[in-house]
This record gives sequence, structure tokens and C-alpha cells, in this order.
Amino acid sequence: MPARPAVTEAELEAHLRGICFKTGPPSRLGVEIEWLVHDARNPRCPVEPARLRSAATTLRALPLNSLLTFEPGGQLELSSPPATSLTGCIEAVTADLALVRPAMRAMGLGMAGHGHNPWHRPQRVLTEPRYNAMEAYFDRWGSAGRSMMCATASVQVCVDAGYEEPGPFGHGRRWLLAHLLGAVLAAAFANSPTSEGCPTGYRTTRQVVWSQLDPARTLAPPQGPDPRAAWVRYVMDAPVMCIRAEDGPWDAPEGLTFREWARTGVPRPPTQEDLDYHVTTLFPPVRPRGHLELRMIDAQSGEAGWIVPLAVTAALFDDPEATECAYRVVKPLAETAGARPAPRNPLWRRAARGALTDPELHSAAVACFAAAQEALPRLGASPEVCAAVAAFTERYVARGRCPADDHLDALYAAEGDLIVGKDSQ
Repeated sequence: MPARPAVTEAELEAHLRGICFKTGPPSRLGVEIEWLVHDARNPRCPVEPARLRSAATTLRALPLNSLLTFEPGGQLELSSPPATSLTGCIEAVTADLALVRPAMRAMGLGMAGHGHNPWHRPQRVLTEPRYNAMEAYFDRWGSAGRSMMCATASVQVCVDAGYEEPGPFGHGRRWLLAHLLGAVLAAAFANSPTSEGCPTGYRTTRQVVWSQLDPARTLAPPQGPDPRAAWVRYVMDAPVMCIRAEDGPWDAPEGLTFREWARTGVPRPPTQEDLDYHVTTLFPPVRPRGHLELRMIDAQSGEAGWIVPLAVTAALFDDPEATECAYRVVKPLAETAGARPAPRNPLWRRAARGALTDPELHSAAVACFAAAQEALPRLGASPEVCAAVAAFTERYVARGRCPADDHLDALYAAEGDLIVGKDSQ
């Protein structure tokens, strides 16, 4: 990679402050959707790396609006371009999927919406320097890092940071809203109750995996009156996962924070590009990248399952009445969350384990989904989108259930059938 000028610690902090919250009227929306890729005839059989490489070559030749990438375990990801409306975002991604899904079927591959792989152990198929360094880094905390890299999938919704000034759309309040509402969204859309065919004891195993990783790069920054200052400290004090190199491994000295790297210039002086790359190796539940990236929602089942979390989140952030309602509803959850950062605080742990069986989260979800349903027509959502959100609300939220409960019901029913079959022999 070409040489870049080194910069001072103060210049790096100023750069972070300038890009983390790009404020203004909320006007854009985006979504990043991941799927587990499996053999269409036998989902329990891992897909060989050669088949995934061939699929990647085929799919990247398609005329897509979204950026198509593959995650370390072969998960397929579509990242939409920024849209100026909910309808525009849905239409762009739907058009891309109309090309991707048939191409996948033609190759004998399927796309499954689960927050955590329910079938087999994590298996990394990408051997890029970034993922080699990431695996080595997270291995210091046990096996959760490999599960995160290779066995998880999500629906990540991106909303604008909001206004500079305080108020319902002020970036400080939207930052707080994201961290409290995030637990409600994680619970409502929990969809990963099993691993290797067995229940884990959690509705969203994916959230548990994230909570077991390096806290310096996966927990939320401290909440406070100045989100920018908190984020700058968080980034600068996070350990460096990897230092990019032209040749050889992307190793970094163990325990080296970016602040120490900037001050010492060892093993080489860092650049602004190094800082930008460092930010991509930080995985808090809400990541400010100019906009707010909400990272807590499990991947959803069904061809259009991703639309409901996108629509609900957009409504609760971008409609004035809905965002005011959501803020009033979730603000009391701060007492439950306590001082510990998400996702390791009691609120997020309850969301991961019990989801909407938790009375407090259930009550909040009922109110927030009702506000979202009222807001969607004001945002120009189509009747089909409104109907999908209403159906999800009736099937799950109103009944204190989440998609994970369907999987558990099916698993226990199958086990019951096996027991009955043995007893009848």
C-alpha cells in the first residue's frame, strides 16, 4: 500500500470528531443484510470453500445496486446504498435479491436467515490477512470470536445521526435511544436459539457471542452528554487488532492501543487511513460512522423477513411522533440497564435470554411497534410493508414471542415425536 503521511494524536482525534456524527436533518436510510449460505439440498452440510469462491465470482458479475461481500464463514452480505426513503431502500434491495436468489439456486445454494448457524460448528473459508489477524486476536478470549466471524448473521439498519442541536432528532438523544431501543429490537427479532442442533438457553445466541468478545472493542462507549468525546476516547483507547502490511501477516503488538501507537510511532507511525481502518475493527452494538449503524438485530427467516426490522427501526427513528413515543417508552429502561455498557448490562442480557417473555421488554415492544405501525403510512410505506409489520406484531410481539420461539417449538416437537416413536416400538 502507498506510503501516507503520519499524523499526530491531536490530528487523529480531530479527524474522529469530524466524521463520527455527521449531523443534519434525518433524510437517509440504509440496511446491511447477512445470510448463512448452505447447500440447497442439505443445509446441515457445510459448503466447500471452492463452491463459495465460485458463487462469489458469479454474484459479483450481477448488476447490483448494493455492495455484495462475503463474511469469513461464507455468509453473504448485501449493503444497500443510502436511500432517501424507506420505500426506496426496500425497492433497491428487493431488486438486487431478485437477481441474487435465482443465481444462488442455479448453483445449488440456499440463503438462510438465522442469527447464529443452527447446524454446524464455525468454519472459516476466507483466508485474507484481515481475518487471519482477527481470528488470532479473538482467540485470546476463547471460541466466541470464531463463532462471531463464521457463524453469525444480522440485519443492520443505518439511520442518520440527527441534528446537532438538542431535541427529538438531536444526535445525543438518538444515540441514547439507539442503545435503549436496541435491547427491545434484539428481543423482538431474536432468531438464534440453537447451535449445532441444540438449544443454547438464549433466544438470541448471536448477542451472547458478541457479549463474550474483547470488551474494549465490542461494548458500547459510556453514555454521557458528549457522544463525540466518548467515541473518540473509545476508539483511541481500543487495542489495535492488526497493522496492515504489504507483505506478511498483519500482526500488531499485543495490548497496543491506537493512542499508544500514535504517541510512540512503533512499529511504524500510523496514518489517518490506519485510524479509519481501525474503526472497522470495532464492533459495539451501535457504531457511529457519520450515521448510526444498529448492529443488534438477528438475521430473519423468509425471503422478505429483513423488511420488518428495517421498517420498524426506520419508523421509530425518522417519524417525529414515533421517535418521541419510543424515547418516552424506552427511557425508563435505563434504570434496568444500570451503569454497565451494552450488551453486558442486565437489560441486554435479559433481551438475549428471555426476549419478549421478559415483561418489561414485552411492554416496551408492544408500545414501540404500535407507534411504528401508526408512523409507517406517514413515511410512505406501501400497504404490503404495513401488512408485514402488522402480521409480525400480531404473531410475535402481541403474544410475547419472537422468531426464536418458533424454532424452539419445532425442535421440541421433533424431540417429542422421536420419544413417542421409541415408546411405540
